[in-house]
Amino acid sequence: MSYLIRRAAAIFSSSFPAATDIRIRDNRIVELGTDLPVQQDEHIINANGCVVWPGLVNTHHHLAQSILKGVPAGLNQGLGEWLGSVPYRFWPKITPTQMYHAARLGLYEMLRSGVTTCADHHYLYHHDTTPELEDAVWQAADELGIRLVLCRGFATEAGTHKGMARHNILPETLQQVVDRLDHSRKRYHQPQQDAMRRLVVAPTSLIHSSRPDTLEILAQYAKCNGLRRHSHLLEVAFDEHQSLEKYGMPAIDYAAERGWLGSDVWFAHLVHSNAHVIERLADTGSGIAHCPTSNCRLGSGIAPVPQMAKAGVPISLGVDGSASSESGSMLQELNLAWLLHRAVCGPEATTLEQMLEWGSKGGAEVLGLKDIGEIKVGQAADIVIYDIARPRFAGIHSPLMAPLLCAEPAAVWYSFINGRPVIEKGQLKGLDEAELTRQVQLSVAELLSSV
Repeated sequence: MSYLIRRAAAIFSSSFPAATDIRIRDNRIVELGTDLPVQQDEHIINANGCVVWPGLVNTHHHLAQSILKGVPAGLNQGLGEWLGSVPYRFWPKITPTQMYHAARLGLYEMLRSGVTTCADHHYLYHHDTTPELEDAVWQAADELGIRLVLCRGFATEAGTHKGMARHNILPETLQQVVDRLDHSRKRYHQPQQDAMRRLVVAPTSLIHSSRPDTLEILAQYAKCNGLRRHSHLLEVAFDEHQSLEKYGMPAIDYAAERGWLGSDVWFAHLVHSNAHVIERLADTGSGIAHCPTSNCRLGSGIAPVPQMAKAGVPISLGVDGSASSESGSMLQELNLAWLLHRAVCGPEATTLEQMLEWGSKGGAEVLGLKDIGEIKVGQAADIVIYDIARPRFAGIHSPLMAPLLCAEPAAVWYSFINGRPVIEKGQLKGLDEAELTRQVQLSVAELLSSV
């Protein structure tokens, strides 16, 4: 299929900042310009009154938590207690059907905010987990047409993980992790740089729930099979305290000792980072998924991301789970990241352009998807068109950045993923909103009755 996007108010493209038109053929951007002539058999998209961005790339999410929003017991708790009161209270009870509806809801929210690629840190694995629970996530992504990077979580011991210990969850064995990873890799993983499906090796925690030798074995498994690696690290000070107590070294040094730093590694949060942490991340090319909303919601703190960026650490943004970031919107993450660091470090700490790059190109680079994240000739056509011809944006003097400046609610008019429209004229294809709402509400009721 060929498309011509015409007469946009503005397009975020470093290669052609003045462009108003984009030509898409098959799954690629083949031309940028102004007043491009219409070619035979081309579908015309009128982008008058719209701005065009590269698709946003969410590098850390927990789709299962889409049915765990605003759980009363965890509303005023920090991470440690919240884990026991919310996700680990419910997740052993989540069925494949409930996971499917949770994934559809989470992906729906992301698509509505401009996301075209989602990295889901899926950690609903224990000794007796069935493969259908993971399959439900892949199925939901396939049906909605979004790129999915499934970060396959694991925990081989409860250890100091408060959530697992509190609910007596029986962890997987190392052999189960390897066998199940291998099954998923052979069935789903695509190695190409414009892959629609990627698998990542992703321990739930480096410090609290995996033995040192387990981490080394699975780091080697990832390297041998061309898989990237991801985990939570330094979200709270407890990570550092436990690493010093258990291993006699800072958490970042423990990660290095176990083979968990490198240009194919990124961590969620890294809130409690100091100069030593930043230096080690920069030296090894290890990246961050910055999750400002969740870190605020749980009172975890603020990651020193501007300092990381200056040091050369790869930066990306993540929504985190909807049990601690109830909006599920990447636009909110961009907006809050822009504001939060200015509040702490002054108005020159962040720029709008920097936020959009972190949320698109930066995310693509962290995930190793080098054919997405930018609007330029040759890239895969992951493109979002926001309608700003609405009262909310009428007074804006910077139209290109209107969705970031004004944040939610925003209106995605079209969304292309791999050259295919998944949102057309504001309608998400293949999804009945009323039916989704009913199924999610039913899933919540079922969960509450099971605990």
